[in-house]
Amino acid sequence: MSNFILAGLFTEGTTDVRFLSSVVERTLEEVAFDCTGDIETKLEIINISKAGLSFNEQVLEASKFALDKFGVLILFVHTDSDSVSDDLIFQSKIVPAQKTLSEQDNNYCKNMVAIVPVQMTESWMIADKKLLKEEIGVEKTDTELGIHLNPESITNPKELIEEIIRISKEDLSKRRRNKGLVISDLYQIIGQKLEFSELEKLSSYLKFKNSLKDKLRELNFYHK
Repeated sequence: MSNFILAGLFTEGTTDVRFLSSVVERTLEEVAFDCTGDIETKLEIINISKAGLSFNEQVLEASKFALDKFGVLILFVHTDSDSVSDDLIFQSKIVPAQKTLSEQDNNYCKNMVAIVPVQMTESWMIADKKLLKEEIGVEKTDTELGIHLNPESITNPKELIEEIIRISKEDLSKRRRNKGLVISDLYQIIGQKLEFSELEKLSSYLKFKNSLKDKLRELNFYHK
């Protein structure tokens, strides 16, 4: 059995990459640590032109490109649910894409693992509330900031993070370093630092992680 897992990450948007690349890479490393033997992992970012392509067509193009250019074994495919449930996205996008991939020849990477944050990627950023407040530089309570709720129940988590940044700027005497802070500054650093114990409280992250384990079992890497 190979002792190397090369994976590709295909995301919905460019800002999603900044956050998800670290989260996916760290998750892959963590799961691979429990695999049989000493498994090394690597993640490549898959960029294609999406102009005029349906979701299915984008996944096919990303899958072919990922295999041609990098020889990936697994393709992570991200799309937000934009809803309190991921049911519609799985039925209308993920399952059809997986079925279409399975029908292709060996010029495509057919091992797809879906990443579908409930609401949007920013929901996962709110999971580690302590880190979010530290990086923004705000000392108010979770309730005062509106982040005391389950992040997956917050309709527009991106808008909420932007509001917290605005609040943090009301008292610049304490947090001068955050004077020019914008939400785009947070994606990468939070993805690198957030505690998985907090992220694992979210159903959509656990679904992604368990899907990865299932895929690695299918490929005879993971036996737990």
